[in-house]
Amino acid sequence: MGMLQTMRWFGPNDPVSLMDIRQAGCAGVVTALHQIPVGEVWPTAAIEQRKQLVEADNDRYSALHWAVVESLPVHEAIKKGQPERAQYIENYKASIRNLANCGIRTVCYNFMPVLDWSRTNLSYEMPDGSRALRFVWEDFAVFDLCILKRPGAEADYEPELIESAHRSFAQMTPDRVTELANIVLLGLPGSEEAFTLDTFQGLLDDYATIGDTELRNNLYYFIQQVAPVAEEAGVNLCIHPDDPPMPLLGLPRVVSTESDLARLMEACPVTANGITFCTGSLGIRPDNDLPGMISRFGNRIHFVHLRTTKQERTDGWRNFHEADHLAGDVDMYAVVKAIVLEQQRRERTGTGVTAIPMRPDHGHQMLDDLHKKTYPGYSAIGRLRGLAELRGLELGITRSLADQPAQASYQTYANTL
Repeated sequence: MGMLQTMRWFGPNDPVSLMDIRQAGCAGVVTALHQIPVGEVWPTAAIEQRKQLVEADNDRYSALHWAVVESLPVHEAIKKGQPERAQYIENYKASIRNLANCGIRTVCYNFMPVLDWSRTNLSYEMPDGSRALRFVWEDFAVFDLCILKRPGAEADYEPELIESAHRSFAQMTPDRVTELANIVLLGLPGSEEAFTLDTFQGLLDDYATIGDTELRNNLYYFIQQVAPVAEEAGVNLCIHPDDPPMPLLGLPRVVSTESDLARLMEACPVTANGITFCTGSLGIRPDNDLPGMISRFGNRIHFVHLRTTKQERTDGWRNFHEADHLAGDVDMYAVVKAIVLEQQRRERTGTGVTAIPMRPDHGHQMLDDLHKKTYPGYSAIGRLRGLAELRGLELGITRSLADQPAQASYQTYANTL
């Protein structure tokens, strides 16, 4: 049995339709109730309404089902460890129970302070004319130092970079300044809201006394409270890594490396405390051994995002763009092989979900989608291309592993000739 092929769907307003996802060959849909304010309980009625929407045409066409929630957001009060986190954690538990009662068994979340994923260009032109997401460290420094003007920001950048950022800013047009600010301040995926500079700085100020240790402790406290409830309800929680996997804007990030994940798994050693294994986020750092991490965290991986990035400099990894799914710096063959072996282990031992939900992540905008407005990274055709490549790669690996006994027998026969 292969990975469960899914795509992310942002709901009724998504320009990519459920029929598009169905025709891409997916059986699962990854979606969330973005209309519900962060921290409120997801009511059973709203969950059922979304589930029915996903399944509406199953009597006429290939069946779709709501396979994964991405995301059930964690309120900032929980991340900051404020007294009101107790009520928000109780709300989170209630949402988990409601999802379980509706048959939704996989819930992705993240613990990145203030911002979700961060990029500095949403339409970087590739050599073939398609467009990709890109992150340039100097451009981010321009935003931080010259547009936001965050107090103390200079401490986070090398002197040479500070000088270069100020030179770049001096040459920017007002339109480019506005564009860069809007990109960095873009809200969560699924939302078209963006922060303003004033409100954003206020959110950063709230973290003035929260460093790496405090954020880790708040994450461990949260998962220790909610994971046992999820385990009892039959729901797997899976944290998404930081994207990009490094501190930004003076904010700590604590889900960037194998060590980070190992400490989180140890903090609450139940299977429901799991991982969304995003090869794009984790793969940006050259010190993350992705195939090895899959083998070591195997039974705690409940969801997989397959994508890769391309490092643009040889002297560091902080400049990158989203590459084709089988190109870039991630060894996708080794990654998919490790996932296939993990699925075979589960099938052999009778433990865990044998068809791990997977979605192709952050496809390029290409072909007809170049003329459409879609969520950045989530146009239909680029993800379809990635899914097709990944589907073929998984099939080839699975077939080659199945043929190994036959190959060994042939070699034994050949040696006797």
